[in-house]
Amino acid sequence: MAKILVTGALGQIGSELVAALRDRFGAEEVVASDIRMGRPDDGPFELVDCTKSGQLQEVVHRHGIGTIYHLAAILSAVAEEKPQAAWTVNMGGLYRVLEVARQNRCAVFFPSSIGAFGPTTPRDQTPQDTIQRPTTMYGVTKVSGELICDYYARRFGVDARGLRFPGLISHVTRPGGGTTDYAVEIFYQAVRYGHYTCYLGPDTRLDMMYMPDAIRAMMEVMAADAARLVHRNAFNVTAMNFTPEELAAEIRKHIPDFVIDYEVDSELQAIADTWPHSLDDSAARAEWDWAPEFDLAAMTADMLERLGRRLSRAR
Repeated sequence: MAKILVTGALGQIGSELVAALRDRFGAEEVVASDIRMGRPDDGPFELVDCTKSGQLQEVVHRHGIGTIYHLAAILSAVAEEKPQAAWTVNMGGLYRVLEVARQNRCAVFFPSSIGAFGPTTPRDQTPQDTIQRPTTMYGVTKVSGELICDYYARRFGVDARGLRFPGLISHVTRPGGGTTDYAVEIFYQAVRYGHYTCYLGPDTRLDMMYMPDAIRAMMEVMAADAARLVHRNAFNVTAMNFTPEELAAEIRKHIPDFVIDYEVDSELQAIADTWPHSLDDSAARAEWDWAPEFDLAAMTADMLERLGRRLSRAR
């Protein structure tokens, strides 16, 4: 089989995706890459700047790559601080990945986000096909990414597929500058200190997904029968829906003395307030049988159990 390249492999999603792909296809069949050095797992690793076409071409040729999971990006909170860099990395990198894919007949996975929506989007059960007018640079790059992936699929036949992720929660890798990072940080603080100060308001309602479901969704959409895919790209996917106060209440079922308080970050709250309260993922369910395995209760129990074991070993 042709090999798989994962860009941004040292990030929150990439670290777990590389491991899952290597478990399924073999360590030597999956090439991890990032702009910084590291080896996320046993197997080949390449130092790649996705804004450099020559670096991408060389790695794709040398390894015989057939599929690219393009995860390298600047996330929402950091993108608002560095909008020019976010455009260069997020859109410049994706464009070059798609060009290399066109030239080498590679399939491409591109992760979009609830950030692709904006304040004029219907906020409850946000439809698969709806108005998208984001007001953040991160959102602008995600909408643009969805559109250019559709263009390359239609114009050049590149098999470009993708998902619109909600907030992602992981016990493996700490988040790196996203607006929904609180939903990971809260678990570390709960296990270590029994207390967390949240930067989003207590009633900020957003969809979320546990990382094992996100990794499985990525692999499933890339393996799906193309004949069934009406949308191909930018599928809404979700698994659970809660506010910080509801997540804290679920944590208290395991850590009864856990305390949450709030110091709202106005800039991050403003970003979150432009995003949907909930997503309609019926297109993903109908076109490739998407179904999450973790709800709020199952995710919370698993996160606390795994983090508790790991943090106790680190002491």
